[in-house]
Amino acid sequence: MPGGVMARGTGDPAPVVVPEVPQSPADTPIARAAQAAVGVRGTAERETWPRPQRCRIMTIANQKGGVGKTTTAVNLAASLSQHGSRVLVVDLDPQGNASTALDVEHHVGRVSVYNSLVEDRPLTEVVTAVPGMPGLSCAPATIDLAGAEIELVPMVARESRLTRAIEAFDVSALDYVLIDCPPSLGLLTVNALVAAEEVLIPIQCEYYALEGLEQLLRTVDLVRGHLNGRLRISTILLTMYDGRTRLASQVADDVRSHFGDVVLRTIIPRSVRVSEAPSYGQSVITYDPASSGAIAYVEAARELAMRSVLSVLVNGGPRLPPSRGPGLPGLPGLPAAVLAVASRGRSERGSAADVRRR
Repeated sequence: MPGGVMARGTGDPAPVVVPEVPQSPADTPIARAAQAAVGVRGTAERETWPRPQRCRIMTIANQKGGVGKTTTAVNLAASLSQHGSRVLVVDLDPQGNASTALDVEHHVGRVSVYNSLVEDRPLTEVVTAVPGMPGLSCAPATIDLAGAEIELVPMVARESRLTRAIEAFDVSALDYVLIDCPPSLGLLTVNALVAAEEVLIPIQCEYYALEGLEQLLRTVDLVRGHLNGRLRISTILLTMYDGRTRLASQVADDVRSHFGDVVLRTIIPRSVRVSEAPSYGQSVITYDPASSGAIAYVEAARELAMRSVLSVLVNGGPRLPPSRGPGLPGLPGLPAAVLAVASRGRSERGSAADVRRR
């Protein structure tokens, strides 16, 4: 038989086809992984993605912690820069994790975003080129930002301090400004929302990530109505997807059905490599380009770049419709479909716990 060897066992009703070992030395699992790594890392033959006609300023926000805001900001920025875009990451989180992942110094006493917000220092003194990543730069954060919200309270136009800093910076030489927010809806996040034109919301495919979604969308509506009429929710990215759980699939399906084209087709899976990369001062794009997390972030960045050309933005962003069914405590405005997913997940966990107790 061509392409294989037939073998018959005693009493076998049909022959068993044993596939032949590929003759080509390039057709091996290691060779295929290497080919994927070369494609993701970028070479002279890599695809150049379209660049926006003007700089896109995007805030990556979600007051829920641990949903992948910093990871998304860093890896989208790395992917875009490797494919010809000029990107600035503004680290607005006092923890400085985006600065760590991009290998940019953010020790105490260094000039940082804090100095631009509180002391009106120009961003030109703050922005640093990311080593080994042409086209990518970072405005680092230091722990001083932790007290910035208190220091900003008595200042005039405290919600627009970041806007003033970015307007004084020459963004005409950039394609993207990605602002990484802290896990809160305080003054730092409000500053980021006022400074941006677009909001990217990472949503973890779990129940807890849905709880704060309504409050975030209402905050965006308030900022749009009173402080920044240009603000739009342009992108939602599903992160930390675990295909082994039914809840993750249900959350993904229902978020897509409610928000429509705003949700990127690409889903970011759970990946150990994504978690390991920051400890080496790298994004997963450079740490392990062939990993599932790196490939997923590259595809998400590609979608983002293509939307620059297609201008797939929802006018006014997604708004919360009236609930079409009984709500859960604290979630009165979320759509019934999303509430049902959260409710099913909670009941399934309860049932599993009951079985274990028995």
